[in-house]
Amino acid sequence: MLDKIDFDVAPITKEEYKPVHDELVKRLVVLQQEANSKGIGLVVLFEGWDGAGKGGRISDLLYNLDARATGVHVTESFDTETAKRLRKSKRGVSSYFPMMQQFWSALGPRGNMTIYDRGWYRDALQRLVYGDPDRTIKDFADNFDDVADVRSYLDSTRAFERQLFDDGYIVVKFFLHISKRTQRKRLKGLASDPQTSWRVEKRSLDTMEDYDEKYKLYEKILPLTNYDFAPWVVLNGEDRRRANLGIARTLVAVLDDALHAAPDPEAVAAAAKAAANSAGRAEKDEKDERSRTPEEQAKVREKNEAIARAQAAAAPERSERFVVPSDHPTLTGADYHLRLAPDAYKRALKKEQDRLFNLEMEMYVKRVPLILMYEGQDAAGKGGNIKRVAQALDARAYTIFPSPAPTKPELMHPFLWRYWTRLPKAGHVGIYDRSWYGRVLVERVEGFASSGEVARAYDEINEFERDLVDWGAILLKFWVEIDREEQMRRFEARAADPSKQWKITDEDWRNRDKYPQYREAVEDMFRLTSTDFAPWIILESNDKHYARVKALRIINDALEKRLHG
Repeated sequence: MLDKIDFDVAPITKEEYKPVHDELVKRLVVLQQEANSKGIGLVVLFEGWDGAGKGGRISDLLYNLDARATGVHVTESFDTETAKRLRKSKRGVSSYFPMMQQFWSALGPRGNMTIYDRGWYRDALQRLVYGDPDRTIKDFADNFDDVADVRSYLDSTRAFERQLFDDGYIVVKFFLHISKRTQRKRLKGLASDPQTSWRVEKRSLDTMEDYDEKYKLYEKILPLTNYDFAPWVVLNGEDRRRANLGIARTLVAVLDDALHAAPDPEAVAAAAKAAANSAGRAEKDEKDERSRTPEEQAKVREKNEAIARAQAAAAPERSERFVVPSDHPTLTGADYHLRLAPDAYKRALKKEQDRLFNLEMEMYVKRVPLILMYEGQDAAGKGGNIKRVAQALDARAYTIFPSPAPTKPELMHPFLWRYWTRLPKAGHVGIYDRSWYGRVLVERVEGFASSGEVARAYDEINEFERDLVDWGAILLKFWVEIDREEQMRRFEARAADPSKQWKITDEDWRNRDKYPQYREAVEDMFRLTSTDFAPWIILESNDKHYARVKALRIINDALEKRLHG
């Protein structure tokens, strides 16, 4: 793709440039306001050579845009010294947070334009090349196809771009290309001037001689990541006016197409169905399954079949990064008779909590992140289970993240955004009291998400969890399960106790009436997201004592395996 740029073409004169650029800018400003009002997000990535003028092109673009609807994220260079420190321990991590977190965190809401000054591709390459002290840029370029981590990083970046596209964002990627001679001249010129020397990283100067090897890498990576939903636009970085025109023309074209293109009939039908689902969100079905009419039962079946069809349609695009084993858990296999005697519980609880306390100290030193996620039946004992885990930890080492209804700003982002922005850093513990699985549970059953959104969510969740595990996190997913009779007993006990009445709400009773739909959603969740790297674990909780000790043992065993295995 780089060889298509002709550096010998005559530069555009100011007289040629100004009227064309001014007209494009006027159009772009209008389109930005239209996109903002219609909730169409625009993600603009600037990648390219050091010294290619990315900062200048962004500044020229920003000068004309509405700052209230525009954000810029400047990606810092990968910290090799921190990476070396973190990697000292066995199976250590390479950074305090997953690679993609900074890009998710910087993402503006739908309707805004988010500009990334360098991004996920540069960060991935720096991790691949400089994260391994034994790897040189030449070795990497020569053996690109055989480096195991390449596929993992490219899958992460592809998932990010595809999820944005599916959620209503436009993704445009610019690559500013310059020749070796121009790069050398620009970098040396910047470095020699006291006023601009701060703009040139020492690594950029040290690696100028690697231009040819980097060229090989870019020639491999650009075609591999030139997706229909997120194409590359390669620009001549040696002519700033030509580059500015290319940027403006591209943004005008993609916004104009998104806002004014003739609608696809299938897309219109899908939008109408999503709107119908959304309109029914406030409706609460208070009927027991036994009282449903045949017509109502048929509607439930039709919705679940639509989800299944959408999931099947998405199957050819599913990432190879995860495999769902055939022996996934199922509620049918839950044993509700498991018990732990009070004396045995006290001894086991103390033993496992002491064990966790010691392991957590070691985990902190070795910078291993631990993510504990709890879903389950209402009144199953999630809160009590979490409390016994937290009781064994240093209060400074963990954070409990609840999952209330999403806020308005959260609804203006992809559904995983609020979880990408709430992760524990390396060496710490993140405990999730309900989680990202709300998309395929309550949002599915209550109609808060369309069939297509639910179907996509299974793979999006798997991709999210794959990134967490690839980062180095221990991820444990607990489903806290009780039978119907025990749930009713706990509901009635809470309702009768003034000190616990706050724990029981009308919503809990409505959810209980919808048990068949929720159970079907849970079984689909197990089937589609219990992966080899993040399997589901059922905590049988008719006896809360048993469930608490089981969870602690599983957590401790996982830590032992990582730290000492």
